[in-house]
Amino acid sequence: MRKLFFPLLLFVSGLLSAQTEITLYVSPSGSDHHPGTAEKPMATLEYAWKKASRQAGRRSITIYCEGTNYLSAPILITNETSGTPEHPIRFSSYPGQKAVISGSRILRNLRWKEYKNGIMQAKVEEELIPDQLFVNGKKQISARYPNFDPDIRIFNGYAADACSPERVKNWSNPAGGYLHAMHSREWGGYQYSIEGKDAKGELILKGGFQNNRQMGMHHTYRMVENIFEELDAEGEWYFDKETHTLYFYPPRELDLQTALFEVPQAENLFILKGKPGSPVRHVSVDHLELTQTLRTFMKTNEPLLRSDWKIYRGGALIIENAEKCSVNGCYLHDIGGNAIFFSNYNRNHRVSQNHITRIGASAVCFVGSPDAVRSPLFEYGKSQTWEQMDKGTGPLTPDYPSDCLVDDNLIHSIGETEKQGAGIQLSMSARITIRNNSIYDLPRAGINVSEGTWGGHLIEGNDVFDTVLETGDHGSFNSWGRDRYWHPDRNVMDEFAKEHPQMVFRDATETTVIRNNRWRCDHGWDIDLDDGSSNYHIYNNLCLHGGLKLREGFARTVENNIMVNNTFHPHVWFANSQDIFRHNIVTTPYRPIQVKEWGKETDTNFFVTKQGLEQAQKRGTDLHSLYGDPLFIAPEKGDYRVKENSPALKTGFRNFDMEHFGVQCPHLKALAATPELPVFKIPEEKPETVQMYSWKGLTLKEVSTEGERSATGLDKIRGILVVQVEKGITALQANDVILRINGKPVDNRTDMETEIRKSPEGNKFRIIFFRNQKENAVTM
Repeated sequence: MRKLFFPLLLFVSGLLSAQTEITLYVSPSGSDHHPGTAEKPMATLEYAWKKASRQAGRRSITIYCEGTNYLSAPILITNETSGTPEHPIRFSSYPGQKAVISGSRILRNLRWKEYKNGIMQAKVEEELIPDQLFVNGKKQISARYPNFDPDIRIFNGYAADACSPERVKNWSNPAGGYLHAMHSREWGGYQYSIEGKDAKGELILKGGFQNNRQMGMHHTYRMVENIFEELDAEGEWYFDKETHTLYFYPPRELDLQTALFEVPQAENLFILKGKPGSPVRHVSVDHLELTQTLRTFMKTNEPLLRSDWKIYRGGALIIENAEKCSVNGCYLHDIGGNAIFFSNYNRNHRVSQNHITRIGASAVCFVGSPDAVRSPLFEYGKSQTWEQMDKGTGPLTPDYPSDCLVDDNLIHSIGETEKQGAGIQLSMSARITIRNNSIYDLPRAGINVSEGTWGGHLIEGNDVFDTVLETGDHGSFNSWGRDRYWHPDRNVMDEFAKEHPQMVFRDATETTVIRNNRWRCDHGWDIDLDDGSSNYHIYNNLCLHGGLKLREGFARTVENNIMVNNTFHPHVWFANSQDIFRHNIVTTPYRPIQVKEWGKETDTNFFVTKQGLEQAQKRGTDLHSLYGDPLFIAPEKGDYRVKENSPALKTGFRNFDMEHFGVQCPHLKALAATPELPVFKIPEEKPETVQMYSWKGLTLKEVSTEGERSATGLDKIRGILVVQVEKGITALQANDVILRINGKPVDNRTDMETEIRKSPEGNKFRIIFFRNQKENAVTM
């Protein structure tokens, strides 16, 4: 009897398992008339999900794919087809394979014939959206001016005359083209669709709404694409919608007869969308290759409160009103917009061990609903009074992402189209953990936090470098904190901070921790806490190039960090900031701008030069700090731990791990790049060379550093900075920048003195100056 019992138990167990699980197989060689077994797979993922979804919530579902699967529509999972803890849903590849899920359509029956000058043409039979073209899996270049150059950092080629009248007159019908331009202050970019030409022959443009700081296009950094007359280089293409003709300038080695032509037709590949109170749960997308979706830059129009960002809530994977879902081990590449987007209510998700590259916008976004924000405002210049503000603490509703994990991902080549993109973007979110990711090669920040709502994030173990490659005034890590307490007028803000010092914590309710990361930014700061960023604890970070900046904000504790060949950049601090800067190693002297009060504590730091320490002590800080050679163990190998006899240890500095930055997953680590290691140098002791001069009761100097440009909000290094104002003078204030006198630009002291000499004695001067990031006028 005992011998019969165990075989019977196994048989019953297997029968019950079969009744509670659905496993379907999908292959392009299969048929949707097949049962979906390994031997007889279905042909399409859409049909497999349609069949399986009828049992969602009652039976566990696994759908395995192989080969390349071209979706006719995104896979939609709703609260009615959700998984459960007992019956999860999984989409994956055949074991040992990496199936492709593509948003493209194959162009078939192309009969190529010569057009002219090496350009070929072919009729396209079907209707399509001509957004991008891939040939044998490689993205081709939409006909553009100037031509694509991989060695040019901005737009891979730019020209001031991209849309000049002289060039436009050569375009017979530019409708359908696009103009891409950088922001005038290099704070991201703009895109415009070209609707045609008007009666004067000038371009009719639509768009330019993609940036939340509307200040116009950069005069030089511009590029146009999808213009037929600009088709003149190998790899370029153009599709004529009227004649359904594809024009292509093929590379010489390409065989057009055997080449695979694919055109993206879908924005999304997977949509997980629940309802408030009824979320999608327990869905995983594992070990799939997700690729070729439409660009969405002409839909990027939602302001993220008062940050510089606008966003489009879309992506290859869009997840909204969901819990406990995951994206693991996937390869996401050649995505036109965002790769993975968590919108509104989301809890306890995981994004891990993915390779995300060649992305049009951002890689991973967590964006809550502004309906959850108390007293929200949506543009930098907007403000509200104390009486108008909601005085409550924290979010109004649960419609925001929280308690999610992004770990062990390789993220690079991001923001190929949209220049306000990030590797990982947080807005109106709480307690997001960002751990052990390698993030590099992108136009703006690697990790961006758009505002203080609601903090509690943990950012640790990441390797972030080669950032801010196409923009300016930013960092590898960037944040803003223009929450309800913040005001764009500094004088108003100073008074508000004195009267209501705790208001900042009504939005930034929990401390965000940034620890044990490696950062390198060669075009800005390694860590940049910008306007209003508050309630941060920053420690054990290795900053390889750009140093660390704290603009005005509250309650930032910065300790035990290393700033190689750079320093600490405090900008325009509040009087009662409660900031702490201690136990850090800095290579060069501090670079404060308009800092009168130095927070709660700035002391027990280690300077590499005597000059740096002496300058700090003259300002009344760092009375217990030291200077000398920190005695790094092996900086040429990236090991910036200090030796046992290092004098830095006497300041309270403690060594931290230097071996576990970035991805740890072996196969991703083998693919990941690492930052260029700087040659650590003890700087020469040089006297300060800042030249001040006086005029009409003003102490002035030339704007000469990127820090001064950032602190004042200028478009570039130019103008005359007002350093100090004598009592009784009200026309100008400290930190104003004189831009023009009597209508003439004054970029430097020589310009200013020239204009003053040209004016007859006794005449008044019409001065245009910059304050609170706006031009103002005064007569003196």
